[in-house]
Amino acid sequence: MYKILTLNNISVSGLERLPRDQYEVASEIQHPDAILLRSFKMHDLEIPATLKAVGRAGAGVNNIPIEKMSQRGIPVFNAPGANANAVKELVLAGMLLASRNICQAWNYTDKLVGDDAALSKQVEAGKKKYAGFELPGRTLGVVGLGAIGIRVANVALSLGMKVIGYDPQITVKGAWQLAADVEQAHSVDDMVSRCDFITFHVPLVDATRNMLSAERVAVMKKGAVVLNFARDGIVDEEAVCKALDAEKLYAYVTDFPSGSLITHERVIALPHLGASTAEAEDNCATMVAEQIKDFLENGNIVNAVNFPEVVMPRTNNIGSRLAIANSNVPNMVGQISTALAEAGLNIVDMLNKSKADIAYTLADVEAEVADVVVERIKAIDGVLSVRVL
Repeated sequence: MYKILTLNNISVSGLERLPRDQYEVASEIQHPDAILLRSFKMHDLEIPATLKAVGRAGAGVNNIPIEKMSQRGIPVFNAPGANANAVKELVLAGMLLASRNICQAWNYTDKLVGDDAALSKQVEAGKKKYAGFELPGRTLGVVGLGAIGIRVANVALSLGMKVIGYDPQITVKGAWQLAADVEQAHSVDDMVSRCDFITFHVPLVDATRNMLSAERVAVMKKGAVVLNFARDGIVDEEAVCKALDAEKLYAYVTDFPSGSLITHERVIALPHLGASTAEAEDNCATMVAEQIKDFLENGNIVNAVNFPEVVMPRTNNIGSRLAIANSNVPNMVGQISTALAEAGLNIVDMLNKSKADIAYTLADVEAEVADVVVERIKAIDGVLSVRVL
């Protein structure tokens, strides 16, 4: 029986993927094999010795101590793309809210007083004050062409916008999904001066912190709109607010409110609504639950942020499967194979892959693996974790 600790409410659709005859799932559970969470901050959490995997029902993993997990041979799974449509729709809504001054006009109308005749005059005054502009023919810059950025770029094209995309690490699969009419930018600097709208869809890491800096804001088009539905910290808020005050920028739409933003007339700040739809929560929970299940039962790894993708079909009539995580250093596979050979265990199938400092091996052997063999493999310098499935 596998034990799953939930640190947040996880969609029932996801939890249903973990059969109750094999999985015990609870918000309070001792000695868990895996943790499922959404926004819970794990950095100060004492990590159980039994923990084998962490699953984030969402894309961002800033709330998880990735390095600590890697050092213990624990993969951290996420659900890239599961909430992509929800975020795409909110980005589109953000462009419309900004270009048509809808939030400001709504607030204006909400405060009107008087009889119908008086209201009519005030409405006409507001009509002139909050006139906006349309999207067709405008240029949208998309920084980050992952699951979300691709969808945003494609829908913008369908609205008649011109689209410039930047992502030096776009995957082959992503490139196939991206519309051919999206123009490639060679850098963020190449993009910012040409865009009427710019939207960010990148993780928050050292390289992306304050990616939209004061220097880049300075070269943006007058009247441009900035959208940030990615992560707090990617946009230099102070620089953007100064540009709004100087009427250099037209609006800033963000999912990450702060004290300096919520009082600004030209800022539309939302309470982190990007993935807050029932569909997105179901999709994220389902994807990460299935990944955790496949890892615990078969050792397969898909969508782990700190481990390579390793998927090996089960071999018929094998005795055991070994799942081994280790530091990515020379001769690890050789030492593991030697330990198995000296124990008289014939390897039927083996797959080894690496990602940065971590390597991962699946090995199917013909017989049961004794505890003494497991301990010998664990004792190899650089081995982080060993499981027998």
